[in-house]
Amino acid sequence: MSHKRLLGFSLAALLFLALFLAPSYLSAFKLSLLGRFLALGILGIGVSLIWGYTGILSLGQGLFFALGGYAVAMHMVLMQVGDKLPGFMARSFKPRITELPWWWQPFESPVFATLMVFLLPALAAAIIALLVFWRRISGVYFALITQALVLAFTTLIVSQQSYTNGFNGLTNFSSIYGFDINSEGGRRGLYLVTVAVLLFVWLLAQWLTRTHFGKVLVAIRDGENRTRFLGYNTTPYKVAIFTLAGVLAGISGAFFTMHAGIISPKDVGIAPSIEMVVWVAIGGRESITGAVLGMVLGNLVADSVSSQFPESWPLLLGFLFVMVGMILPKGLVGLLERFWLHKPEQTKSSSLGSLKSEVSDA
Repeated sequence: MSHKRLLGFSLAALLFLALFLAPSYLSAFKLSLLGRFLALGILGIGVSLIWGYTGILSLGQGLFFALGGYAVAMHMVLMQVGDKLPGFMARSFKPRITELPWWWQPFESPVFATLMVFLLPALAAAIIALLVFWRRISGVYFALITQALVLAFTTLIVSQQSYTNGFNGLTNFSSIYGFDINSEGGRRGLYLVTVAVLLFVWLLAQWLTRTHFGKVLVAIRDGENRTRFLGYNTTPYKVAIFTLAGVLAGISGAFFTMHAGIISPKDVGIAPSIEMVVWVAIGGRESITGAVLGMVLGNLVADSVSSQFPESWPLLLGFLFVMVGMILPKGLVGLLERFWLHKPEQTKSSSLGSLKSEVSDA
């Protein structure tokens, strides 16, 4: 095992050990707060896969996060109100709603709601990726397209007050799959499930990046045209990894909603989507462990600093992103590699050389 992987696995082992033991030393409030940030860590892994490993910068992960969050929130709202209409629908006058809309009705089923947490983000991401990557749109143009899409989606949610509760979002739910998530035992159980899912996703990402598929992703990042010259059609690879990242964002949104007890446009707009990228960059976008570490630590800092300096926080966030890009392009994990392992930066040609040798051997 290389020194880099040894460092990554050591950090991850310590991190997950501390996380699984957290219920024994954290209060209920802090445990719930940590659960939200760990849910965001699942999304951070997806950002690392598409940006750090494939070189595709997406500023619209909030779209897929929202699809997963709203899917599980709709089910919990319907379980809370029983046979009645949700309060915001009952109070609606334009249009006046007297019965549950047809597209809300399937979400009464927990199985359907769970499937939608996966399928809605996957379908949306696959369609976007096919339309965009087929035309070989990349770089800043792709980032702007994803940002525009998340803006359009949040605008749609806000405008449909009668069906989505608009800017207020969906809230006032307390149970999922028959378990009371507001009780002490329910919150602990939800937290441990979140850590377990995060661990599974982390292991899946570690395995994926070591496969031939993962090597092609890195080669696309380092030189897409040269990868095509070696005989690889890069479009299916980019579509597949972008779809996977969308699914991870949807799962993240579902767990975040259950921990926070609310999902609203302010949680999924342009600003949150940009913050997601910033925290991954600070942790280390080319490291799965760094992405999780950056997402968790970054949100912990943001929660305390933004509440004390709400007006200055956006400026500080932008400053952090610029400084990381200029001084720490590989984030905190890159800093550890440099000073702990004294390891020089890997050249970009290594991944392309690896693929070239495989093609030659074939």
